[in-house]
Amino acid sequence: MKKYYAGLDLGGTFVKGGIVDEEGNILVKGKIPTGAERPYAAIAADMAQLVKDLAAQAGLQQEQIAAVGIGSPGLIDAENGTIVYSNNLRWENVPLCAAVRERLGLPVCITNDANAAALGESFCGAGKKYRSMVFITLGTGVGGGIILDGKLFEGYRSAGAEVGHMVIECGGWLCTCGRRGCFEAYASATGLIRRTREAMEAHPESAMWRLAGSLEKVDGKTAFDGMRAGDAAAARVVDEYISYLAEGVVNLVNIFRPEAVLLGGGVCAEGETLLAPLREKVFPHLFGGTEYAPCAIVKASLGNDAGLCGAARLAMGRE
Repeated sequence: MKKYYAGLDLGGTFVKGGIVDEEGNILVKGKIPTGAERPYAAIAADMAQLVKDLAAQAGLQQEQIAAVGIGSPGLIDAENGTIVYSNNLRWENVPLCAAVRERLGLPVCITNDANAAALGESFCGAGKKYRSMVFITLGTGVGGGIILDGKLFEGYRSAGAEVGHMVIECGGWLCTCGRRGCFEAYASATGLIRRTREAMEAHPESAMWRLAGSLEKVDGKTAFDGMRAGDAAAARVVDEYISYLAEGVVNLVNIFRPEAVLLGGGVCAEGETLLAPLREKVFPHLFGGTEYAPCAIVKASLGNDAGLCGAARLAMGRE
């Protein structure tokens, strides 16, 4: 009999969910407000109800759902199903899996949201053809997930794979984690926006002023749009951003030597405008070159569905 799995992607604003089959097809999906200011038990109840509602929409009985997987921001104790700490949700030591399980009577497992997204891309996205891959998300911060020989690598007590917090510029910009010079500080959309604003202030003649309208309206596209408009200051911002991104990618490839690096997040909407120069900066610096053990650099494909697909994939191994 065919099995189905529920994947839940818990965020600070919304909980996204879907029912996924064994081949990685999404039967139905939906989302509900998180209401993060409420007690965790209320949120767990809503998550359980979302699973029930999605199962009904898919024409399934609740007992046809074999297991539930959750991707959550923060430091996760995957073995015990606990969110140790999540800044986004302002939670500490929350037994979320147990709270959802007692409302559904189904097996429930959990991992970090970036890990879930990596699993999703590996399962049914752009990473499907690779046994080993590193997934990097370029958003407000820099998240990541690592798949080695088809398995999710989480580190000791599932506290590892925080790729955004390796230092690439000693003594550099202050990161939200408290260290200076982290990959996240430079390669996130937040870092790109910061550098764009600095360039605009230094160059009042820049086309970026016309494109953005004001410093407050700068986003991750502003410098790229300025570059396309022929603006030299914008082109320098883009080149510097890609150089920092390349530094982190080279480090990760040299450590893990995956078959591919997948990039996701808002900045990746630039596609080959980002990826082509990134490859040019990464490949010459890979240890041993690229002939013996080449590494592809590609754009992730699942977008906002990566987390729920990966959470469902996690559940497949935890029935």
